[in-house]
Amino acid sequence: MKLLDKDIREPLFDYLETEFGKVRIFEEKNMGDSRADIVMVMPNKVAGIEIKSDADSYTRLKSQVKDYDLFFDYNYLVVGSTHAKSACDHVPEHWGIISVEYLEDRVDIYKLRDASKNPNLDMFKKVRLLWRPEIAHIQSVCGLPAYKGKSKDFVRQVIVERIDGDKLNELISYELFERDYSTIAEEIKAYRQLQNPNKIVRKKKKRYRRR
Repeated sequence: MKLLDKDIREPLFDYLETEFGKVRIFEEKNMGDSRADIVMVMPNKVAGIEIKSDADSYTRLKSQVKDYDLFFDYNYLVVGSTHAKSACDHVPEHWGIISVEYLEDRVDIYKLRDASKNPNLDMFKKVRLLWRPEIAHIQSVCGLPAYKGKSKDFVRQVIVERIDGDKLNELISYELFERDYSTIAEEIKAYRQLQNPNKIVRKKKKRYRRR
């Protein structure tokens, strides 16, 4: 039985929680010119996971690997059984490989290769996983200036240069574990108002369409 992406995800989530312990999982996150299928947050590191089901091809994988390697501490390729034998030929040696296949009446998942630490990680890119209020919280915790009026990239670069790598990894994971999608709109609004206290917010007038 061939497994599609939708058949793989839920069993894979269960496997990841069992295998790695405390994790938080995000799906479909933009990174550079690609989109990560899964971002798995752990206490002091973040892993990117690309799924290639039995219905997928390796056509875009080469460019995807380059983006994953910029953003994440560890990376995994998850493949359906049709790709299991050739998977190692399509990703670098530091990528882990996980195989998924349908066995009797269940989905069976097992690790073909452990991931090792990604040597190509760009910490500046990793910090871009965070929203502006999350970055501001790291600035506050570490006693850094607010840098009002400075660009997001300026602040990101300061964070990378001024905060020890191990400490920054822990802080990034903490912010991602604590992320609350239900309140982020208000948090961003409050952050912008704090940065520009004199800015006047004008309400848009309602326009009624004549029937």
